Amino acid sequence: MKTLSKFMLGCALCLVTYGVQAQDSRTQVIDNGGSGSYKAIMASDSSLPTHTIFKPQDLSKFGPAQQLPILVWGNGACANTPYEHINFLNEIASHGFLVVAIGPMPGEGEVKHELTSSKLLTDAIDWAIAQNSNKNSIYYQKLNIDKIAAAGMSCGGLQTLDICQDPRLKTVMICNSGLFLNPTQAIEGMPMPKKEKLNSIHTPILYILGGETDIAYGNGMDDFKRINHVPAFVANFNVGHGGTYGKPNGGEFGVVATNWLLWQLKGDKTAEKMFAGAPCGLSKREGWIVDKKMIP
Repeated sequence: MKTLSKFMLGCALCLVTYGVQAQDSRTQVIDNGGSGSYKAIMASDSSLPTHTIFKPQDLSKFGPAQQLPILVWGNGACANTPYEHINFLNEIASHGFLVVAIGPMPGEGEVKHELTSSKLLTDAIDWAIAQNSNKNSIYYQKLNIDKIAAAGMSCGGLQTLDICQDPRLKTVMICNSGLFLNPTQAIEGMPMPKKEKLNSIHTPILYILGGETDIAYGNGMDDFKRINHVPAFVANFNVGHGGTYGKPNGGEFGVVATNWLLWQLKGDKTAEKMFAGAPCGLSKREGWIVDKKMIP
């Protein structure tokens, strides 16, 4: 059985908190469960009330022989709700992932804009690892704690870069975001790593940007230009800063993010073709402009 990471072992408070068994408190089907092979559901969980869970509806299909990789997610504006991203996150979950997003599960029409901290991403990782080892949890031995990704949109992308050094991560996705070239443009309370933080990235990284009309375009493209030590891919789709998260199944952003995770965390060879090759598959998909480094 996989053991808890040294991060969990060094945090007695976390062990007490996350030792509570996970169980659904409230659920909601989004987008008819998504387009993947495992119809997904959005859920709240009393053992992690600070976050929202997206997962396959039928967990009986998962166990030691087939485990769910994990994605932790930070929201736009570092908001305390995944309200704007539920279609996108639900779609990822429907392809056999556990997604843990910052913010309590939103009710209909409910929006919470309180600013959150980057630590909530590592809290989500700690919780998932603990649940995988908890015999009373619905996730017991169903999670692949060796395959963890972090991602976020806009300010949530800054939160992701803020924790990019975490050794438990296997990939990161930065959506409509990038480290600021001019820190005076930032909103008070945002995480503000300097560009040198990019040197802490130790995994393959994907940038999904909204083209030149995206207010984060310059920052994200500058990040990509500076990253030369790990595999990096940048994909631009001309929709501006809002992306396509609210479209059915997360729209085009949902397609690209899901395939990246299928490749990076599941070794899916079909998904790999979207990013590898000359030209890669995504470059032939209508509307996308791409570039890459250290990816064949």
